[in-house]
Amino acid sequence: GIVVLGLNRSHAKNALNKNLLKMMSKAVDALKSDKKVRTVIFRSEVPGIFCAGADLKERAKMHSSEVGSFVSKARATINEMANLPVPTIAAIDGTALGGGLELALACDIRVAASSAKMGLVETKLAIIPGAGGTQRLPRTIGVSLAKELIFSARIVDGEEAKSIGLISHVVEQNEAGDAAYRRALALAREFLPQGPVAMRVAKLAINQGMEVDLVTGLAIEEACYAQTIPTKDRIEGLLAFKEKRPPRYKGE
Repeated sequence: GIVVLGLNRSHAKNALNKNLLKMMSKAVDALKSDKKVRTVIFRSEVPGIFCAGADLKERAKMHSSEVGSFVSKARATINEMANLPVPTIAAIDGTALGGGLELALACDIRVAASSAKMGLVETKLAIIPGAGGTQRLPRTIGVSLAKELIFSARIVDGEEAKSIGLISHVVEQNEAGDAAYRRALALAREFLPQGPVAMRVAKLAINQGMEVDLVTGLAIEEACYAQTIPTKDRIEGLLAFKEKRPPRYKGE
């Protein structure tokens, strides 16, 4: 079904420290091989905050020799999220800065409240986005605009984020402060009835195809399609269509 991973480090605005990264990595690792998982939603349990980025208080105590390995760990953890075989949705109900936005960029779909604030602000600290931001932002909104946002360390709200293609859906925030999460849940429920094997190979085909030329991409699509042909679910889909009933897919 739908799995929700909630960040809850309220005293530090969900800032990414060594311990939180370790917990995230462990959670993602457990989800990788769980065939019952159909969609993963990343959200915050802290009102008004999605994730404030790296924990700068912890960073200030690090020796310069430790910084590189910490950033590598953050990049690897966020990459593990991006490589989850099932659809992932980031529900951004509050501020997502630096590593927080990089975390959201690693998800397949982003939903945000209109009041949410988002930005890659690392250049303000004389560093650059180091957990995928310089690569995923241009792939999401285009090279020129990504450069502008990173060079200026500009922060955008949900409405502007939607207009530039940074997020897929923008919603008005509600009194509970979880409007983006509710929209993400509704989206996840739209995914649930579809064939689980098909969902996984569709994601694989799109992800791999986006990194290559069209001819190679079409070959990837062909190879991915071939994985669905021998499945019991494909036969069930045809049978359900013939019998005019909802299919009962088992991911086989």
